[in-house]
Amino acid sequence: MTVLTGNIHSIQSLGAVDGPGVRYVVFLQGCPLRCVYCHNPDTWLTEGGTPTDADELVRKALRFRPYWKNGGGVTVTGGEPLLQAEFVEEFFAKLHEHGVHTALDTSGVGNLAQAEKVLAHTDLVLCDLKFLTKADYLKNCRADFGQIERFLQLTAMKNVPLWIRHVVVPGLTDGIDHLRRVKAKAESYPNFEKLEFLPFHKLCMEKYERLGLEFPLKDTPAMNPDALKQMVSQL
Repeated sequence: MTVLTGNIHSIQSLGAVDGPGVRYVVFLQGCPLRCVYCHNPDTWLTEGGTPTDADELVRKALRFRPYWKNGGGVTVTGGEPLLQAEFVEEFFAKLHEHGVHTALDTSGVGNLAQAEKVLAHTDLVLCDLKFLTKADYLKNCRADFGQIERFLQLTAMKNVPLWIRHVVVPGLTDGIDHLRRVKAKAESYPNFEKLEFLPFHKLCMEKYERLGLEFPLKDTPAMNPDALKQMVSQL
C-alpha cells in the first residue's frame, strides 16, 4: 500500500491541553478559514510545511508512549486537519494498530465523505464552535455554518465522543446569553461530553507582525480568565 505524505507545520511532543492526558500533538499545514481571532496565521498556507509520511510520524509519536499512561495519546490539529483528510485517516488507522488513542481537533470544515473515513479511526473529536449563526461565521471566519453543523451531526451519527471549544472574545462572543446558547447547542448533540470556553488572548501578535499581516482584533482587549470563570459559573 502506498504510504501517504502529510504536510506538517510543527509538533508538540508533550501537549497537555489538546485532549485527555499528555498528548503528542501534530499541527498540519493549511487552513481555508480566516477567523478574526486566529492565533496561528503561519498555518494558513498549504505550502511551507515539512512533508512526512504516516509510518515515520507513527514511529516518532510512539517514542513518547510512556507519557500516555493516564489516557493520553495523539492529537492532530492545524491549520485544519481535514484539508489533509486522507493522510489523517491513514495516520490514525496506523496508530490504532498500536492501540493509541486518537483525537481530531478541527473546525469542522471539509469534505464530509472524507471526514467520515477519518472518524472511523477517531476516538475523540474536539470541534471549535466559533459562532452560532450563518452570518457571523461568514463575516468572522469566511466559513459556512451549515457545513460545520453537518460535520457535528456526522460525529453524532458515528457516535464519536465530542468536546466543543468556544473562544470567548470581549465585545464579540462574551455575552452571558450567548454563552448559554453555546452551551445549549453543545448539549444538543448526543455524543457531547465536554465544553471548553477559551479566553481570547493576543500572544499571536508577534506572528502577525513577522508575516506582515494585520491582526483584525489588535484593539480588542484580552479576555480575563478569572472573569471568564465567573461567567461560566453562572451558566
